[in-house]
Amino acid sequence: MNLKTWGWVFAVVFLAIGILGFIPGITTADGMLLGLFMVDGVHNVVHLLTGLVALIVVMKSESAMRMFFKVFGIIYAVVVVIGFVQGDTVFGLFGVNLWDNILHLVVAVVALWLGFWNKKAAMSSSVPMGGGM
Repeated sequence: MNLKTWGWVFAVVFLAIGILGFIPGITTADGMLLGLFMVDGVHNVVHLLTGLVALIVVMKSESAMRMFFKVFGIIYAVVVVIGFVQGDTVFGLFGVNLWDNILHLVVAVVALWLGFWNKKAAMSSSVPMGGGM
């Protein structure tokens, strides 16, 4: 997948998670999304804002998308460290549990890979197939 496709995936998934976090039944009264992930109003808004930023950036250039993944990956890596250190919150702003921390870690690794190391995604979106001389 190219960066633009990854950007759309991030935008749609984060917007969906942010919305689902506000829906009773999908999120339980004790703040568990899908019975696994701890969410609250602030956490849901963070997901919505992340999805919105991804949506805006995906309509820009590939370099903007790569920068989004770099910044997003670094921020999420910091959130992972804080979540594991504090255990149940991130700076007291929103609650997390082990499942949140693991998911945040996976998201951070994927975003960092896309932003810093995935040259194939960049090439697949800008080099024509079968190009050459």
